[in-house]
Amino acid sequence: MFNDIGPLELVTIVVIAVLVFGPDKLPKMIQDVARTIRKIREFSESAKQDIRNELGPEFKDFEFEDLNPKTFIRKQLENDDLGLKEIRNGFDLKKEMAEVTDAVHSRESESSTSSSASSGPTGGTVDMTKKPTSTDPDERPPYDADAT
Repeated sequence: MFNDIGPLELVTIVVIAVLVFGPDKLPKMIQDVARTIRKIREFSESAKQDIRNELGPEFKDFEFEDLNPKTFIRKQLENDDLGLKEIRNGFDLKKEMAEVTDAVHSRESESSTSSSASSGPTGGTVDMTKKPTSTDPDERPPYDADAT
């Protein structure tokens, strides 16, 4: 319940409690808080038992923790009725990536050898920069009403 409280925070809480309630009232306050927590847990357990009784015998093994989506998904993935472990073990990601890399590199080497022979003086590179089609300085670019 308090997994993320460190020792420094715990000491700080104790010191503040002593300052607020005083050393003479602090034990009674701790007993009252513990009794309240115990009653809340008992109430919660009785409510869960009442719900289980109302659901009937087919839901005897129903756990309220299963209503948490993470727990539900984890339980379903651990269930091997679908053969998910076989599918998961059938994938070798490193092998698949190596095959894809080899295929890409072989295509690149094939295309570079064929394009270098037919490319001529350009050396097989493609110029991707935009160049104006007209060099007339008096010509205005087309007006686009949607862009403004």
